Amino acid sequence: MTVLTALKAHYDRLADRGEVPAFGYSTEGIGFALVLGPEGEVVGTKDLRNPSDKKKQVPRQMAVPQSFKRPGVTPRSFFLWDKSQLVLGLGTDKAAGGRARFDGHLAAFRELHRRLLAGTTDEGLLAVRRFVERWNPDDFGPPLFDDGMLDQNLAFMLRGDVDDNRHPRFVHDRPAARLVWERQVADAAGSDEMCLVTGHVAPVARLHPAIKGVWGAQTSGASLVSFHLDASKSYGRTQGANAPVSEAAGFGYGTALNALLARDSRNRVQIADASTVFWADAAGVGETAARNAEIFVHDQFRPPAPPETGEKTADERKRLAKEKRADQGETARLRDLALVPASRGRAPGEGAPDLCPDTRFYILGLAPNGARLSVRFWHDTTLGSLRDCLDRHAEDLAIDPPAWRSPPSVQALLYETALQRKAENIPKQLGGEVMRAILTDGRYPRSLLAAVILRIRADGEISGRRAAICKACIARDFRKGFDKEDVPVALDRKQQNPAYRLGRLFAVLENLQRAALGRGVNATIRDRYFGAASATPSSVFPLLLRGANHHLSVLRKKTDTGGLAVWFEREIGDILADLEMDLPRHLRLEDQGRFAVGYYHQRHTTKAPAGAAEAVEPDAPDDTIESPDEEN
Repeated sequence: MTVLTALKAHYDRLADRGEVPAFGYSTEGIGFALVLGPEGEVVGTKDLRNPSDKKKQVPRQMAVPQSFKRPGVTPRSFFLWDKSQLVLGLGTDKAAGGRARFDGHLAAFRELHRRLLAGTTDEGLLAVRRFVERWNPDDFGPPLFDDGMLDQNLAFMLRGDVDDNRHPRFVHDRPAARLVWERQVADAAGSDEMCLVTGHVAPVARLHPAIKGVWGAQTSGASLVSFHLDASKSYGRTQGANAPVSEAAGFGYGTALNALLARDSRNRVQIADASTVFWADAAGVGETAARNAEIFVHDQFRPPAPPETGEKTADERKRLAKEKRADQGETARLRDLALVPASRGRAPGEGAPDLCPDTRFYILGLAPNGARLSVRFWHDTTLGSLRDCLDRHAEDLAIDPPAWRSPPSVQALLYETALQRKAENIPKQLGGEVMRAILTDGRYPRSLLAAVILRIRADGEISGRRAAICKACIARDFRKGFDKEDVPVALDRKQQNPAYRLGRLFAVLENLQRAALGRGVNATIRDRYFGAASATPSSVFPLLLRGANHHLSVLRKKTDTGGLAVWFEREIGDILADLEMDLPRHLRLEDQGRFAVGYYHQRHTTKAPAGAAEAVEPDAPDDTIESPDEEN
C-alpha cells in the first residue's frame, strides 16, 4: 500500500471515531474568541487558551473551516477565523517590537467575508459581516482588548448563541456558516479526473495540504507532495494535475498525517532528524487490536529525553513531571477501555497476549527539506513481522552485564553517536538508515559503528550503550554472513580474537594503574591511550606493559596488596598466553568494536580477590539506570 493510500484509510478510521474534522475543515489552535453583538460590535472577548500552563498558554484545538497554504506578502484570508493581523489588522512588529498595523491583511479579510456573506440572513453571519464593515484598528484597547491577543488565532461568537445542547457555540459552527463554506469548497474544486489514491473520478486538488509538526520544518507547514511551478509544466499540466489526487483524498491524507504529528499524539516519536509516525490498520482485526498494536509499538519506539550531564533545573523537573502525569493519565484511560497490552519496558517478544500478529502496520519517517518534506523511510508490514524484527534487534544488542533496565529506544542509541549527546548533532540520515535496518532485519549501517568508535576515541567513554552498539553491529554482520567471527554477549575467557583479548588486557592494565596509584590519579591510561591502543595496538601496548611492571612493583612493596599483585600478574598472563607476540599493527573498524566490547566485559565483570583495594572493583555500568524520561 502506498503512503497516501494508507494515510487516507487511517483518516477514514479516525473519522469513524470522531477524532478528526470533516472534509473541508481542519483542526487549529484558537487563542481568543471575539463575542459580537447583533450589529457587529465587540461586546466581549474570551480567552480560550489553557490556563494551567502559565509560562506558555496553549490555544484550544478545534475544528474550523480548513486552512491552506498562502504564500506571498499579503496572504489570503481564512473563513470566520484567522490571525489577529487579518481579523483586527494588528500584530507584533518582529523587527522593532511593539504593536504594528497590517492594513493589507485586514483588507483581505474584509474582501473575503463581504463576498461570501453577501445576501446572508443568518444573524451570526450578519454580525460578522457588520463587524468587518465597522472595525477600525484604532478601537483596539482596554478594557476589551490587550496585547496578549496579538498574533493569536481569533474566531467569532454571537452573544447568547448556543447549540442544541445549550452550550455556547462559535459562528463557524452555525448551520448557515457550514452551508456557505461547503458551497465555497465545491466552487473551488478543480476539474474531474481519476484519483490515483482512491481510483474514483472526482475533483482534483491543485495544491496539496500543508503538513505541520515535522521537527525542523517550517512552522506554517511543508508539502509532502508538491510540484515546482516551472519544472512541473509537462504535457500541459500544472501543479497537482501532474499526479491527480482528489480534493477529498488530499484532505484525508493531510488531516490524518497532521493528527499523527500533533504535539500530544502518542503515534509519533523523534528518531534523529526524522519525525516518525506509526499506525495500524483496523480492517479485518478490529479497533481494539489496532489500538493495542499502536500502544505496543509506542512503548518500543518512544525516545527518552537527551541524557542530562548535570542537575536538572526546576523548569526541566516540572516538564518531566508533567509528561509523566500525561502518560499516566493516558495509560489509565486506555486501561479503562481494556486496550492496554504488555506493560511498558517489556522486551519485544514478551507477554502482550492481546496483540494480533496479522494486524497491518505502517511506519513513516519524515525529515525537513526546505518547504518540502523528505521521506526518510516507509515500512508496510504486519505486527508479527515487526515484533520478530524487534526481537532480533534486542538479541543483537544484548550484552552482559546489562547496560539498561529495559531495551533502549532507537533515539537513545543514536545519542551515543552525537557530540554532547544532543539530538541536533546526530549524523544526518543515520537515524533513517538505522531504523530501516531494524524494521527489515537488515545490516546495520557501517556508519553507525564508525560514529560510535569515533565518539569513544574522542571522549574516552566506553559506556554500556556504546559497547552494546559495537556488539550489535558485529553480531548482525556475523549472522548475515558479512563477518566470519561472532562476538560474545558476556565475558568469554576462551575467546581467541586478538582485538577482544587486547580490549580485556587494556581494562586489566587500567585497573592495575588505579590500584597502584589510587583513585586520585588525574588521567588514567584510558584517558591518554584508548584511541591509539584500539587502532594501532603494536605501537602502544609495549609502552603500557612496561608501565604495568612499575605498577606491579608498587603493589608488591605494600604489605596489604602483595596478593593483589599476584592476581594481576595471573590475569595479564592468562590474556597474553593466547596472544601472538607480534601484535597487530592496525585494527579494522569491526575489530576496534571488538576491542571496546572486550574492555567493557573485563571492566564490568571481573572482580578482584577478597580484601583487594577498592580501586580495582568493577564499576557498575554507567548507564544501567533508566533514561531521564523514566526517572521518578
